[in-house]
Amino acid sequence: MSTGVPAGYDPYAFEPFAVTVDLAVFTVHATRLDVLLVERGEDPYKGCWALPGGFVRPHESAEDAARRELAEETGLTPDTASALHLEQLRTYSDPDRDPRMRVVSVAYAALVPDLPEPRGGGDAASARWWDAGATGPLAFDHDRILADAYDRIGAKLEYTCLATAFCPPEFTLGELQQVYETVWGVTLDRPNFRRKVLATPGFVQAVEGPPRRTGGRGKPAALYRAGAATALHPPLLRPEGHF
Repeated sequence: MSTGVPAGYDPYAFEPFAVTVDLAVFTVHATRLDVLLVERGEDPYKGCWALPGGFVRPHESAEDAARRELAEETGLTPDTASALHLEQLRTYSDPDRDPRMRVVSVAYAALVPDLPEPRGGGDAASARWWDAGATGPLAFDHDRILADAYDRIGAKLEYTCLATAFCPPEFTLGELQQVYETVWGVTLDRPNFRRKVLATPGFVQAVEGPPRRTGGRGKPAALYRAGAATALHPPLLRPEGHF
């Protein structure tokens, strides 16, 4: 079977366009959901805050580009960036979304445990964590991408084990509950949450060894790690009225 270019095919007959990646990177700091933003160092939107991202190179995949841009624009090491949980969100292709030319962007959501303060790199003047609910206007159509990413992770916490991606390798059930409460903006009943988590096959796995004192006056808390499951059966649903 031939895999060459068909005779008479002219690739220049089509209007050229660029492909970029944009990343909505979330973490939980204390009781706040934060998103990683970079200050643009070049036009367009020089001096404005935006999601990290950039152009896909000719010989790399969109996911490879996303991890490269994440490392370049935030100062994270390539090893750290390559280990993060990335999930493709959707494609944004409005014709006028970028004033430079026709640009189609593949957006990703990244969920990470607490990381050191980032620093700008590449064409980003600086980088920092922002309260995901108080970023102010962003460059390009990044407000829309951020809103879509926030809705996605809130919904996926109900049906998947994604919440453990916000936690360190070993965590307490209190730390896991804090992820749900922070992302959903609710207060959950602790005994009920604990019962549901432990009754869900493969959600978490107990860690052998001594429990960890969490700073309160109660007894030390047992440690867990992410289990083998990827989906929650039954789902862990948000309280009614919080969507």
